[in-house]
Amino acid sequence: MKKKLLKLSLALALAGTSTILHAEVNINAGKEKAASCISCHGENGNSMVPTFPKLAQQHSSYLVKQLRAFKDGSRKDPMMSAMAMGLSDEDMEDVAAYYAAQKISANTLPVVDDDDDAKPAADGKDPVQELIAQGSDLYRNGDLNRAVSACIACHGPLGEGNKPAAFPALRSQHADYLIKALTDFKSGARSNNPENMMHMIAKKMTDAEIKAVAYHISMMK
Repeated sequence: MKKKLLKLSLALALAGTSTILHAEVNINAGKEKAASCISCHGENGNSMVPTFPKLAQQHSSYLVKQLRAFKDGSRKDPMMSAMAMGLSDEDMEDVAAYYAAQKISANTLPVVDDDDDAKPAADGKDPVQELIAQGSDLYRNGDLNRAVSACIACHGPLGEGNKPAAFPALRSQHADYLIKALTDFKSGARSNNPENMMHMIAKKMTDAEIKAVAYHISMMK
């Protein structure tokens, strides 16, 4: 019995080591294959351009899903579709493994535009902090009166997402990119989700709510 247990323990240990080594191979291969992504998505997946998404620390399941959508045309973007067309399934898995292993960078405090919601509040509170507070409430509680679902249900209390369900991590994403993504979901310009879940949520949100929740998410760590 002891010999059998020893053999089983050894087998499990070797299997674990094999899995780790395989993951490292995927990450190393992905780093090489992601070289052409740097110009838009930045070194280690931390884009310096606020309208281009950060890919660092994103779930590999979500990244693979999006790359396949770009490749088959169910998600439209001329540049990304062209990039994805040249990727095999193995390439996608490797690139996704590399970005998932990187650490996302923190953002600086957003600066509101020179519009109505940028005016100082009557009580003297900072308009940026006011927007972030509104976004926090919407993220956690939604708006039951207008059937706007709380973001926390799918994306988690800390914006960590849901890897098995391929729901993306959102924390520390660029506010400008989040605003663009939600606006595209709202208009139907982006609707590769089979259940159209994000379109149904975003179309009920006002532009001010989209900005507020984007600002809040961008500050999550």
